Amino acid sequence: MRGIMFLAAILIGLGTVMAQVADRMTTVTPAMAKSTLSAARQDSPPTGRSLSLSSDPRGHFQAEGRIEGQRIGFMVDTGASVIALNEKSAARFGLRPSRADYNANVTTANGTIKAARTRLAMVEIGGLVVHDVEAMVLPDEALSENLLGLSFLSRLKRFEYANGRMVLEQ
Repeated sequence: MRGIMFLAAILIGLGTVMAQVADRMTTVTPAMAKSTLSAARQDSPPTGRSLSLSSDPRGHFQAEGRIEGQRIGFMVDTGASVIALNEKSAARFGLRPSRADYNANVTTANGTIKAARTRLAMVEIGGLVVHDVEAMVLPDEALSENLLGLSFLSRLKRFEYANGRMVLEQ
């Protein structure tokens, strides 16, 4: 279990580094910033148990979901082993880990930090629902965007990237 968590921490760190590199490579104009808001929404309404997402101008896939009935934004990160939440978002769901709970080492672009392991009773993204999902809470300064990682994605029937779109199917 310790090895799995170490691997999860490394993958979260790599995902964060890749996101920051992509941000530096993309020049955002005011027109692009405006279009980011519309690109961040799911393109297709949840029909059945499938969801299709378009990439934003940076090439990232944004998804809006719910945890404990509360809305939350995610960046889909197939390189993250688990869902990663910043403290501010986690607090909205009643997750307020104590300092002693921050006992998992996570490597990010800003170095190694401590994260708190948790489980989420239910995560819903565009009508796709997964119960009892592993997650980690990271300090706000270490994680600007919540990450939808493999602890959710691997429980779907499939997820794939094709023709500039991310398809999630349950």
